[in-house]
Amino acid sequence: MDNRPIVGITMGDPAGNGPELSVKALADPNVYEKCRPIVIGDANCIEAAIKIVGRGGQLKVNGVKEVKDALFQPGTIDVYDMEMVDIEKRVYGKVSAMCGEAAFQYVKKVIELAMAGEVDATVTNALNKEAINLAGHHYSGHTEIYAHYTNTEKYTMMLAHEDLRVVHVSTHVSLRQACGQVKKDRVLEVIRIANEGCKALGIREPKIGVAGLNPHCGENGMFGREEIDEIQPAIDDALAEGIHIPEKKPTPPDTVFSKALGGWYDIVVVMYHDQGHIPLKVKGFVYNCEKQRWDAVAGVNVTLGLPVIRASVDHGTGFGHAGDGSANELSLVNAMDYAIRMANNK
Repeated sequence: MDNRPIVGITMGDPAGNGPELSVKALADPNVYEKCRPIVIGDANCIEAAIKIVGRGGQLKVNGVKEVKDALFQPGTIDVYDMEMVDIEKRVYGKVSAMCGEAAFQYVKKVIELAMAGEVDATVTNALNKEAINLAGHHYSGHTEIYAHYTNTEKYTMMLAHEDLRVVHVSTHVSLRQACGQVKKDRVLEVIRIANEGCKALGIREPKIGVAGLNPHCGENGMFGREEIDEIQPAIDDALAEGIHIPEKKPTPPDTVFSKALGGWYDIVVVMYHDQGHIPLKVKGFVYNCEKQRWDAVAGVNVTLGLPVIRASVDHGTGFGHAGDGSANELSLVNAMDYAIRMANNK
């Protein structure tokens, strides 16, 4: 019996860097020792990407209509061929309804496959929000699509790079709205999801840090009362449930991540999108000024609380360099590793 998990990888926006990243990641034969990967996308786009990254003659595409027909062999990229893209009309770096529709349908299909048990985990390349909305699908991102098609109400985004992990109380809303969403019930819900998410990664007794919202955690109400009225009561309830929050109170946002990097926490609950994204990207995104390029674009986005496993790259479609073969696959490789780890801990 083959115990390697089957991992469905969406190709992302066909005009972006997803096809190239998929090819680069799956060109490594070591991937096939850990999992059985299959790309959900268009075979013609993957064939074009093979040429762009200089792997012609080394890799071939096996286009299939059912997961059971995949070969899962190094040197062959299995593609669940959706046939959504007219390759003659695809323009790298250009937003289009055609590519938005394709990217959306790849995501919908991989969710269907996961819900049906045909794949054990899902990994997503980047889509373009403008493109999917242009195609008539009005979602703010992958997370909301997954929540809708899995009928999930309680979920949150976890970002991770190496041992730094954060989960969000709110994500794709304005900062003004985000402050209003810091409520006891939601904070407690995210603390619980963070705890279970860490356990899904094999961390038996997670240590959880909870960031404050205001400078200095509000200084006892001088700079805001969210810590007093909403965050602390949520922490108290979580502690009563046996969840391990070492400091037993909110931690000032300007020190919580240094503590996390020092090993104080396995995960940090943050109150809004950029509070979590900024430290993760400072750590995972490395720009080489001398060479005028990104040496690393690393980071993993995992949606917790879903009935299926979903990990994703933590960057956009790379429209500025799509099609030139320069895309760095590290984030996709890391996302696959997270998905595999979670699948093996199910």
